[in-house]
Amino acid sequence: MRTLFAQIARFGVVGAGGFVLDLSVFNLLRATVFNPDQVHEGPIWAKVVSTSVAIVFNWLGNRYWTFRKEKRKHPVREGLEFLVVSLVGMGIGVACLWISHYALGLTSALADNISSNVIGLGLGTLFRFALYRLWVFKNDDDEVAPSHREAGAASGEPLTASAGN
Repeated sequence: MRTLFAQIARFGVVGAGGFVLDLSVFNLLRATVFNPDQVHEGPIWAKVVSTSVAIVFNWLGNRYWTFRKEKRKHPVREGLEFLVVSLVGMGIGVACLWISHYALGLTSALADNISSNVIGLGLGTLFRFALYRLWVFKNDDDEVAPSHREAGAASGEPLTASAGN
């Protein structure tokens, strides 16, 4: 259980960094090149770009820190799985923004931030953590890089952080 709480804390720190990056890039783009007064779908494009930047940041942080003991031997496969989960998570945030901005007509910068960076991000975060833990960074004995398997055995740690949690 202690391992799970530590992992959630690391996930939160990485996520906070990604959030600051996402929020900053979103608002910068929404106020400039994707201003809704000039580009009708501007807030959507701003969110897609800002979330894409945050996805790269989050993958690096989660792979090399949050789930470092669960890194698998095939980083390309892991990266593709991370990308799939992250894109669905992005879709959740973009859907919340679209509903608020276009369906409900709440078009202020504040409304766009609440819908995409509070509601959408919250729902997307729950989805992403569950799938990162259960699928992307799942520690399968035959998939774990040898250095991590040997380090876990030498320290007496279980090979899977999710076992028993």
